[in-house]
Amino acid sequence: MQASRPALPRALLWLALVAAVVAAYWALPIRGRVTVTTGEPGATLWPHFALETTATDAGQLAQITITDIRPWPFVVLTVDGEPAESAGEATVRGGTWQWRWTYPVPDGTGYTVAFYHDCHTGCQERGRLAVGSRESAPPAGTPTKLGVVMPSPTRDWHGRSGWVVEVTYARRSDEHYWGVDDLAARVARHRARGLNVLVRVDYEQRQSLPPADDYVALAEYLAFLRRLARDDRLRDVHGYIVGSDYNAATASTLAPDRPTTPAWYARLYSGYGEDAGHADNALQTVHRENPRAQVLVGPIRPWANNQDGHLPYEPHNVPWLNYMNTLVALLDETAQVKAAAGVPGAAPDGFDVQAPGSPDAPELAGTLRADEPLTDLPRQAWDGAQAGFRIYRDWMAIINSAPTTRGKPIYIVSTNTYDRAANVPPAQNYPADWLTSALTEVNTQPQVRALVWFLDEFPHSDEWDWFSLSEQPGRLVDAAEEFDALLRQ
Repeated sequence: MQASRPALPRALLWLALVAAVVAAYWALPIRGRVTVTTGEPGATLWPHFALETTATDAGQLAQITITDIRPWPFVVLTVDGEPAESAGEATVRGGTWQWRWTYPVPDGTGYTVAFYHDCHTGCQERGRLAVGSRESAPPAGTPTKLGVVMPSPTRDWHGRSGWVVEVTYARRSDEHYWGVDDLAARVARHRARGLNVLVRVDYEQRQSLPPADDYVALAEYLAFLRRLARDDRLRDVHGYIVGSDYNAATASTLAPDRPTTPAWYARLYSGYGEDAGHADNALQTVHRENPRAQVLVGPIRPWANNQDGHLPYEPHNVPWLNYMNTLVALLDETAQVKAAAGVPGAAPDGFDVQAPGSPDAPELAGTLRADEPLTDLPRQAWDGAQAGFRIYRDWMAIINSAPTTRGKPIYIVSTNTYDRAANVPPAQNYPADWLTSALTEVNTQPQVRALVWFLDEFPHSDEWDWFSLSEQPGRLVDAAEEFDALLRQ
């Protein structure tokens, strides 16, 4: 007797049905109306996507209606990562809920629509729809350590997989540009081009981190970090930078009487001084939501005297290195205490540092200004501490002095030739080939992952034009041409 053929599992039948529907849809022209369902397998697939397109003088305009069996709050629709415009509030239709959006149909043969909910605490993807036939993704770019802060959307990366730094603020989470939705759109554009994205997370403008011992502000900051880490639109962010310049007075202007001490930074970063079982800190907050994201210790401002550290750095006893030495010691202590209590992964994922150049430093003494990154500049008035680009080596020596931080990745997230003491911007003092020398230097250091110029483009004002590679004022025309040439290599 011939054995009967076993029935296909119901899940496979549903997958075959969905594949057939999507394949048939891709064969259709984009104009017109079509309904496609995606989502969880079951008797009915949700959500449903209904798409209509109409021709306008400006091109194709799409309206999409999404129907679901749950009344999702705080919904967002993106088109290739860009937010679509809502066409009204949610409506109820026979036990289901509907939402509508409109958007101009992107150029090209295809695009992707994604539906998210609960975006007030971190967007969760509910379903997505591929419209048309998208060309195959370009191959991953050739890696480079070069990068920029706030990149111009028109920058040509010449197929290189470089680094970009974006900035956001906990207290501006829903504002234009600085808020989460605009940040997510920029991240989507960067990732589509194969770039590595770091996001610097500050508490507020002119207040890098929550004021010391302000636990309400700390809870607010951690809630924002949790929202970022939960957001499915940001799942491919390489890392989050916890604050910046926090040892300088200018980073605590909203609470100058409560600056960020090394102890307070270690507390908010990984839980220094708290019970080992407590997880209300930046490191564990992010890892709990997105274990792949790196949580990076933010950069200290070099040559700032506003704060010191109680553990002097023996080779060079100066405030900025003492601060860093104290901070690394406290982070190391915290990681070891948590490890002894059975809490893994409490050491920093990596460190962001600043390495400004000093092409006019008197210590160069006849050396070519462009070779400054290749030259040690020990300053006697600073107990032999580096006075130029090679300050990154001082930071690295401190990082490598502690057991749990030794060998951790280092990202130079801010470099240029700004002379802060004399207030001379790169547009005035940049020497041709300086950036080439800086890249040559860091390429000899496997521990250094990135060399990021501050900055590329600031769309809000002309405040940073004298630093901008896109604006290219003065001597920055040389830096801009050099940056482009290095990407082409």
